[in-house]
Amino acid sequence: QVQLDESGGGLVQAGGSLRLSCTASGGTFSNYEMAWFRQAPGKDREYVAAITHTSTYYEDSVEGRFTISRDNAKNTLYLEMNSLKPEDTAVYYCAAKEPYDSIFRINLDHTYTYWGHGTQVTVSS
Repeated sequence: QVQLDESGGGLVQAGGSLRLSCTASGGTFSNYEMAWFRQAPGKDREYVAAITHTSTYYEDSVEGRFTISRDNAKNTLYLEMNSLKPEDTAVYYCAAKEPYDSIFRINLDHTYTYWGHGTQVTVSS
């Protein structure tokens, strides 16, 4: 059983930056495929970025602005967010799953087993 704990959210002006962290415990972090999702008020949860052992993947609207990374020695997942826009405002969740699924499903939230409680990111205009 893996527990995930996000941190690093906050209020930032448009154009600013934030770095989110997700610390894992209770499992072998390096074994898992990891991802960030977000949910804005009144909207469905949406995929942001994912990372496997060898590759990173991004949703089109964040490509070039966000960077996902992991430090397996620290059991921590990161999301560096630059050039933030008001439309990036959401609760951000990290998620983990076993690496046995198709890479074409890496952006599907229902394929992830473990979830954190989320951290709020608010971008003011």
